Amino acid sequence: MPSVYEDVLNRAKNGLARPGADATYADGDDHSWMQIDWPSLSRDLEVDGRMVHVVDTGGSGPPLLFLHGLGGVWQNWLLNIAAFKDTHRCVTFDLPGFGQSEMPEGDISIPGFARAADAVCEQLGIDCPVVIGNSMGGFVGAELAISFPTRVDKLVLVSAAGLSTEYVKAEPVLATARAWAAVITRMGSQSDAFLRRPRGRRIALQAVVRYPEKLSVPLAMELSRGAGSPGFNEAFRALLSYSFRDKLDRIQVPTLIVWGRNDILVPVEDAERFEHLIGENAHSVIFEDTGHLAMLERPRRFNELLAGFIAGERAPEAGVEGVSA
Repeated sequence: MPSVYEDVLNRAKNGLARPGADATYADGDDHSWMQIDWPSLSRDLEVDGRMVHVVDTGGSGPPLLFLHGLGGVWQNWLLNIAAFKDTHRCVTFDLPGFGQSEMPEGDISIPGFARAADAVCEQLGIDCPVVIGNSMGGFVGAELAISFPTRVDKLVLVSAAGLSTEYVKAEPVLATARAWAAVITRMGSQSDAFLRRPRGRRIALQAVVRYPEKLSVPLAMELSRGAGSPGFNEAFRALLSYSFRDKLDRIQVPTLIVWGRNDILVPVEDAERFEHLIGENAHSVIFEDTGHLAMLERPRRFNELLAGFIAGERAPEAGVEGVSA
């Protein structure tokens, strides 16, 4: 196994050497989410004595539960909820300590986030959703499937944390994360002007998005809402200190693992590791020329892939351009 330094260097080379975005990159339709009356779909639920901000499109369609990552907010799923809301009941929420959700009463933990997800489903009367989680949200989704196995119908892990993070020494990484969070918070306070410039979007989002300058200004501004969330440092510590490697074979539901080939934050090799550890019910696919947020960088491809997986297709990536198993 390479050293931490070698791993970081390899990821940086993989992520920062950019040939240039193709015509299908960042092909989401802003109109699809900007025309939705999101406040009418939003509410606050009390979970363990604290308020959790929830978005629920309602309806009688099969439920989908979307879980955002570290530094993210529910808006990370705008282009995906907009695509599925007419056929599915789409639910998402700001994890405790992020976005508009209050900090939890106790310490932040990955099992605690999973309990919060279970509680949100319980209060909304949702028995068995397809759970889709990105980064730390994938970590939480997998933990939900392990700890509450009857809660999850199918599982989608998008550049999920939880494996390679085991080998990162916590304190230096946490110090770097705190400094990064402080910079992002400062930029967030000036985001309107900063993110309107392509170079500003690249500086702010290069770690998570392959071609940040290609994102629309409205979408980049929505992503910046996660800047400075009070739970960031504590959640990062929880992410680095919790391991579920030896429990992943307990996940018995169909599992789709999605990764960007050029993910800087979580190595693409983790896709194969998740697939191996979960077992025969897991299937991994790779998005070429894509970073950490495949669902926003390649929304049309991601939504097509997700629709096929939900429908039960054995190879949902078949016919999807730029995706390989």
